[in-house]
Amino acid sequence: MSNPSQAVTLRPGTIDDVETIHAALLRLGTDIGAHQEITSTPEDLRRYGFGAKPAFSTLIAEIDGEFAGLCLHFPIFSTWMGRPGVYVQDLYVEDRFRGRRVGERLLRRVAKECRAAGGSYLRLSVDTDNETAKAFYERLGIGRSSYEQVQKIVGDAFFAFADTPEE
Repeated sequence: MSNPSQAVTLRPGTIDDVETIHAALLRLGTDIGAHQEITSTPEDLRRYGFGAKPAFSTLIAEIDGEFAGLCLHFPIFSTWMGRPGVYVQDLYVEDRFRGRRVGERLLRRVAKECRAAGGSYLRLSVDTDNETAKAFYERLGIGRSSYEQVQKIVGDAFFAFADTPEE
């Protein structure tokens, strides 16, 4: 582990970080045993995250100038609350920097930025088998929803659904 006295620096991700962001996402997928699910490329991240209409933002954590982790997120809106919020798609901390509150700092900064923009909530999903992540989020007060579960449709099934003519 690195020197615990070294400060964690947080900064917005830039187009120059795309290779690092993608590599971290691949490591995250490997860590949770879902590397085969990751089909994105650095070009996808470059196009959709740093183009004319960014679909997401990334917050990068560094320790002594070295990549320590990231939080990839985007704005959302709750019609029930009538308020904007933030959805955390990916939170990743390099193994050697775990236990140094890097993930917590990333989440707190994203929450602070959301609140400054009028937001009032943070949402995320957790891999069903990732007990460490579940405990981490619970420790921070980010609890499991008792009345929701994630549903999804992807790939060919999504394209067929989207391309079906409306009646």
